[in-house]
Amino acid sequence: MENRKKHPTTDAAYASADAFLADLRAQYPRLSRQLQAIARHVEHSGAHIALQGIQEVAQDCGVQPSAVVRFAKHFGFHGYTQLQTLFRAGAARQLAPQRDYQDRIRSLIDAGVGPLPGAQIAHEVVEGSLASLQALQAGLADAPIDAAVDLLAAAPALWLAAARRAFPVGAYLAYALQHTAKPVHWLHGLGAMQMGELRAMAPGDVIVAVSFDPYARETLELADAAIARGARLIALTDSPLSPLAARASVTLIAQDSATFGFRSLTGTLCLAQSLFIALAYRMELVN
Repeated sequence: MENRKKHPTTDAAYASADAFLADLRAQYPRLSRQLQAIARHVEHSGAHIALQGIQEVAQDCGVQPSAVVRFAKHFGFHGYTQLQTLFRAGAARQLAPQRDYQDRIRSLIDAGVGPLPGAQIAHEVVEGSLASLQALQAGLADAPIDAAVDLLAAAPALWLAAARRAFPVGAYLAYALQHTAKPVHWLHGLGAMQMGELRAMAPGDVIVAVSFDPYARETLELADAAIARGARLIALTDSPLSPLAARASVTLIAQDSATFGFRSLTGTLCLAQSLFIALAYRMELVN
């Protein structure tokens, strides 16, 4: 059944937010660069769109508000307000814990009571990390995890690419995966020699690449080069619309919360550790 109605002048362009997001993902490769930036934000923010004004969305995406309106109309909405309304059904229930958390953060900052104690900041960071883990648990799909483990178990050698904020995830995987007795190559970029190191890559190898918006150019280049050499790509990223996801054989999604403007790695590291343990378990069964 077609979820999208034929005429944008109808009361609703889509039957549900899920139907809209499915169409957004299908159309994403054909959108302009500006509309792709908005699409990533909408897909990543999910139900939070129900609370964001058009100016806030435009600022987060680095575009003018007119581009947000153009985005909405491209998908058959009268304007941004109608798109926003689509996400409001059930948003109060889904966002209640997050809104309470965000409101408390903002109230701390707006109160102007002076420097915050370190312990209070620590508690807020922990709460943000818990929110990341809850979101990961709620959205975790079995099939991609199992497919990723299948690829890792069958690969002659494993490769890792992670730069900038994702670097600690790559470092953890380099440490953990060497306990599996698989050959592991950590493309950390020391001396800018990572492209040269790829000469040892063989068809059938697997590269695990980790990157988040705004997506490290170095990681994307390594992913492309690895695929060109016949490797399979497992992406650990923050959105199905990530450029890594478009290249990947398997995509694993973790969307970490931000506290005081600093985004955690809690969910992503948990996902990475889960991947290692699942692989180690699989290999132990075989041996």
